[in-house]
Amino acid sequence: MINNFKKFENLNQRLHYVGEVFGNILVDAFHMLALFAIGGTIVWAALLAFFGMVERGVASIDDILLLFIYLELGAMVGIYFKTNRMPVRFLIYVAMTALTRLMFGFITVEHEADMRILIVSGGILLLACAVLIIRIGSNKFPSMNTVTIDNPH
Repeated sequence: MINNFKKFENLNQRLHYVGEVFGNILVDAFHMLALFAIGGTIVWAALLAFFGMVERGVASIDDILLLFIYLELGAMVGIYFKTNRMPVRFLIYVAMTALTRLMFGFITVEHEADMRILIVSGGILLLACAVLIIRIGSNKFPSMNTVTIDNPH
């Protein structure tokens, strides 16, 4: 009787192992598919923006900053693909570039300084401080098994 229970216990452990392996394969496959879809979408959007500039025959600072946003998003996907870690700093860089783009829009349209420019500048300063805090924190309190952006190996 005890032998039969041991057989069922072994069968149960093998089923759990097979289920875990199969689940990991499915999760990794979805992960890769999603990363390629996001990366392809970024490339597609960047190309559309670039060819729009070529068609218009002019590239404004707003257009160039948009291309920088696409560049940062692409770098973020690449780093996530290589390290399996989301580089939060890159999200903050994207936000800083977007706020800079917004500020240039205010300056281009209004041609005068107002409170909105000061508020957006303050937002950029806060985001820069956040990057500084994240960098100091990650250097002072590194996590175990951390793969850095500068050294992904």
